[in-house]
Amino acid sequence: MNYKTNIARNLRKNSTIQERRLWNLLKNRQFHNLKFKRQYPIGNYIVDFVCVQAMIVIEIDGGQHNTSRCLENDKKRTEYLESCGYNVIRFWNSEIYENLEGVLKAIEAHIPHQEH
Repeated sequence: MNYKTNIARNLRKNSTIQERRLWNLLKNRQFHNLKFKRQYPIGNYIVDFVCVQAMIVIEIDGGQHNTSRCLENDKKRTEYLESCGYNVIRFWNSEIYENLEGVLKAIEAHIPHQEH
C-alpha cells in the first residue's frame, strides 16, 4: 500500500462531523445512483469526495481554509483538479449544518445532464 493510500485511509477513519453527515447521504449510490468515494487520492491531493462517473469533486472546508495562504493553496488544488477534468464544488462546514438541502441541490446542479 502506498503512502497516499495510508493517508486517505487515516482521513476516512478520522473524518469530520460535517464529512460524515454528507457521506451518509452520498454513500451506497443513494444520491442519483452515483458512486461516490471519500478521501480519494487524485494526483498529489486527497479529495474529500469524488464521483468519477460524473467527474465531480466535493471539498468541505473549515474555518482554517479562510486564510490567504490556504485560499491560495485551495485555488492551486482546484486548478489542478479542473485540469484533470473534474468539476470542483466547495462548501463551508457551516453550510453542511445550516443548508444541507441547498448543498445537495448545488451538487445535483453539477451532475452532467445525462446522469439525471
